[in-house]
Amino acid sequence: MELDRAKVNSSFNKVADTNGGTSQAAEFNGDVDCLQQQQTKTKKAKMTNEDVVTVVVGTQWGDEGKGKVVDILAMSADVVCRCQGGNNAGHTVVVDDVVYDFHLLPSGIIHPTCDVIIGNGVVVNLPELFHEIEKNAAKGLTNWQNRLKISNRAHLVFDLHMKLDGVQEMKRGRNSIGTTKKGIGPTYASKATRNGLRICDLVGDFNLFTERFKNLIDYHNTSCPELTWNVEEELGKYKLLREKVKPFVVDSVLYLNNAIKNGRKILIEGAQSTMLDIDFGPYPYVTSSNCSVGGVCTGLGIPPRNIGNVYGVVKAYLTRVGAGGFPTELLDDLGDLLQKRGAEFGVTTGRRRRIGWIDMVMLRYSHMINGFSAVAITKLDILDVLKEVKIGITYKLDGKPIESIPASDEDLKRVEVEYLTLPGWLTSTENVRKFEDLPENAQKYVRKIEELLNVPVKWIGVGQARSSIIQVF
Repeated sequence: MELDRAKVNSSFNKVADTNGGTSQAAEFNGDVDCLQQQQTKTKKAKMTNEDVVTVVVGTQWGDEGKGKVVDILAMSADVVCRCQGGNNAGHTVVVDDVVYDFHLLPSGIIHPTCDVIIGNGVVVNLPELFHEIEKNAAKGLTNWQNRLKISNRAHLVFDLHMKLDGVQEMKRGRNSIGTTKKGIGPTYASKATRNGLRICDLVGDFNLFTERFKNLIDYHNTSCPELTWNVEEELGKYKLLREKVKPFVVDSVLYLNNAIKNGRKILIEGAQSTMLDIDFGPYPYVTSSNCSVGGVCTGLGIPPRNIGNVYGVVKAYLTRVGAGGFPTELLDDLGDLLQKRGAEFGVTTGRRRRIGWIDMVMLRYSHMINGFSAVAITKLDILDVLKEVKIGITYKLDGKPIESIPASDEDLKRVEVEYLTLPGWLTSTENVRKFEDLPENAQKYVRKIEELLNVPVKWIGVGQARSSIIQVF
């Protein structure tokens, strides 16, 4: 915003006149010039750094194939980060027919030149983290020891959090949310009630850690007296983990801001997805963290001005794990067909995913929140066998059109969807690597999504392998 010199001088001159002098006004003119120069410098600085941080987020209910897009972008990144969630996430990367599964580790660790950061917004189950490392190292993951950094501000997930998660789900009965029972929600609850424990507590004074851990146990003994804990066994386990994790602990805020200053390319790997965001998803059927773009700033300590491109990942059809409204859900043989062709089982839980048509109301809502620079459409090949494909384009609630996702999940369950039906292509796309080589009807499907969302499509996934991708521009 430019300073209005006339308005500023008019106000200042009135003050100068009452003080019997004009030299102050002249001096203030110089100050205005300095301020305007500073504004110009600031704008230039913003432009200089705008491409340092790239973000990949899911646009739907997760499982969109974010790992494939991250894998592409990580080839030219220096640092790949996780900013939220825990081992309730699941990203898969296939390299030379080897399937790597990641839950806490950023999938960018596959690339031997990338440092990876587990940020302060992530909740960390240390035994599971080291198990994940060992499992992927056995498949060929190398040199991770020199590249893994864990924020000293990240909160710890304990066995008690997982037990609480299971008990809370059981008590909900028919109203269960469908959590992964990994203890993620209870850990974020401990964080919010300020009795959680962080990585810095573990690697600091262990006597103080012990005291605070026992206080945490006492707190939950009151709320869940039916649960029992072996406190000494748990403390013994964490005394060993303390030494194991120490080499990887950093001040991630300082590390990342220094990386930005030095022009290193930073890639943020979102976990879960926008429609599972604690604020923007159909509450209460959401996760416990902000998995839209805002979680990048709070979960890593990165200034908003340094975020450049934000890429959304869109599955060519729609899936969901767990309970809650699903306006475009397919409850017939077609849904079963897509479920089988897409191997739609959760990476973390193994649960069967619910299936539906792509939903443009949802995607537009997701775009409003995240502001996508471009999107990737994944799993287009799963639709290859369909005679026709549908796109959900508008909602009606109680017979009236609505422009966006209802805040209430009960309302989401009641919406009626208007569909656009397009002809299918009945041709395999698995070996296609150029957009113009796609069947004409597949091209039309992609372009229609692009048109309805008003965001360009940059990549199209046509298979599980690393190379099964079409770069459109």
